[in-house]
Amino acid sequence: MTAPSTAPAPPSRGGRWIQQWDPEDETFWKETGEKVAKRNLLFSVLSEHIGFSIWTMWSVLVLFMGPEYGLTPADKFLLTSMVTLVGAVVRVPYTFAVAIFGGRNWTIISAGLLLIPTVAAFAVIKPGTSFNTFLLVGLLAGIGGGNFASSMTNINAFFPLRKKGWALGLNAGGGNIGVPVIQLVALAIIGASGGPRVLLGIYIPFIVVAAVLAALFMNNIENVKNDTGAAKDAVKDGHTWIMSFLYIGTFGSFIGYSFAFGQVLTNQFGRTPLEAAYVTFIGPLLGSLIRPVGGALADKYGGAKITLYNYVGMGVATAVLIAASMQKSLGLFTVAFVVLFVLSGLGNGSTFKMIPGIFQTKALAKGLEGEAAAAYGRRLSGASMGLIGAVGALGGVGINLAFRQSFLSYGSGTGAFVAFLAFYAACFVVTWAVYLRRSAAKGQATTASEAKPQLSYAEV
Repeated sequence: MTAPSTAPAPPSRGGRWIQQWDPEDETFWKETGEKVAKRNLLFSVLSEHIGFSIWTMWSVLVLFMGPEYGLTPADKFLLTSMVTLVGAVVRVPYTFAVAIFGGRNWTIISAGLLLIPTVAAFAVIKPGTSFNTFLLVGLLAGIGGGNFASSMTNINAFFPLRKKGWALGLNAGGGNIGVPVIQLVALAIIGASGGPRVLLGIYIPFIVVAAVLAALFMNNIENVKNDTGAAKDAVKDGHTWIMSFLYIGTFGSFIGYSFAFGQVLTNQFGRTPLEAAYVTFIGPLLGSLIRPVGGALADKYGGAKITLYNYVGMGVATAVLIAASMQKSLGLFTVAFVVLFVLSGLGNGSTFKMIPGIFQTKALAKGLEGEAAAAYGRRLSGASMGLIGAVGALGGVGINLAFRQSFLSYGSGTGAFVAFLAFYAACFVVTWAVYLRRSAAKGQATTASEAKPQLSYAEV
């Protein structure tokens, strides 16, 4: 086997396929790997950013849809729920697409596909269009949610384990920030008395630019292959499902609240679309910006610890929201909601950073060392990320459906927030029980041997 330090250098910016890639080799990383990885990260973020904007565009399009559209609040929550659902489901095939087509090639394709829901929405968004038509076109927008999964899988392969928290956090945060950006653009358009077609028309050329830049500056990694065995192993591994559950609490909250915040303000507090748009972007913006911080904190202190304390904060913020909702205090409600957004973004970074660390630790527990352990960790973490991302996004569906039912039953979102508080409590218990309690366990030798890796991946 050729030593990593003597591996051929990656091709120039005009290249497409990298034949050999070993980011864990420090010499390779410093001489050539880091530069190439950061360049691919930059353009991956751009494409994912626009994907998030298109996925969540209906969160702002519904603000343009006044009484003349004939839609009830329940209709709008159902519409955004279905958009979120498609975005969650397509994350699974998008994860495998990277190995089939190559990271660069799939970024080009997935960016180009965003033209379909954008042009379709441009064509149908007008009074008189049926709800079923809006629902169908909204479902098309869900493909924008898949860009996250393929982008994260691709970037996961470019960076060494010690840099994954930062890289994955930056990649995801840069993508997440597409949510507040499209909301800010909508704010400007609503403020200028523009219509929804103006918003859609602005994004069409940016989609084309993202695809072209990916073609010019990104790379495919030759040895990134779909491993059906790894996928099966990931599905069978309990940690995949535990992390999926925890990711529902963090990313599911972020994307669900991103769709619902404006509707809650207009339906529960009587805000006009313009008044709602003035504040709806703040939470997603701060939540996106802080996601890399969550990853960096997880790198330093351990993902499980940051995630645990983060769920405490999310529970407190939700309790404040319940009180503010019952007291009809708009100011307190808005502040608490923004804080909840920030904490969901922080938790996004810490939970996703845990994934490669968990599987790396399992490799060490199996007796693997060096590159063999790193390869095992990459194999299982890459296979699990798409599934975890998909299940996590389903939390956004649950949030919008919970709001829909809460408004139908009580005329406010209070009932939904009570349910969210209970869920965050469950996430806290699971994080502690699985990833922190065992690290302090003492007793039989077998228990002690299991405790060591638990502590290790809690602190990566």
